[in-house]
Amino acid sequence: MRIEEAIKQKEFKDPYNKVVVNLLFTQGHIVSKQSSLFKPFGLSPEQYNVLRILRGQNGNPITVSSIQDRMLNKMSNASRLVEKLKLKNLVIREECPTDRRQVDILITDKGLEVLERLEAAIYNLNRELVQLSEAEVEQLNFLLDKLRG
Repeated sequence: MRIEEAIKQKEFKDPYNKVVVNLLFTQGHIVSKQSSLFKPFGLSPEQYNVLRILRGQNGNPITVSSIQDRMLNKMSNASRLVEKLKLKNLVIREECPTDRRQVDILITDKGLEVLERLEAAIYNLNRELVQLSEAEVEQLNFLLDKLRG
């Protein structure tokens, strides 16, 4: 569906305005679909992002500030997200042995199990959302990387 139809707007000031609106609308669409997928697991897209970051640590601890630096949404409150995941027993917080002011975060086995259970559904959702050929996907990735500079 064209962006004009989706938001019921006849025209845009210029193609640059249109592409920004299109990107924002598309991001909202993707987050909405992801939220529906994560809801039965009691997760938000941001919490899922934290779990993926922690899984990528391969069992090595990471600080909350390092998680924040790697978040897709830089406006997310990583401390709050970690606390919610801790309450669900998906992560553990440990005092850093070398710096008591610092807290190390690790993913639990339960957190890894949740990610494993979501893996096939994420794979399918990505293909449902991105109905492009592999060449088009590579071109889109190139253009998006170029857009961010």
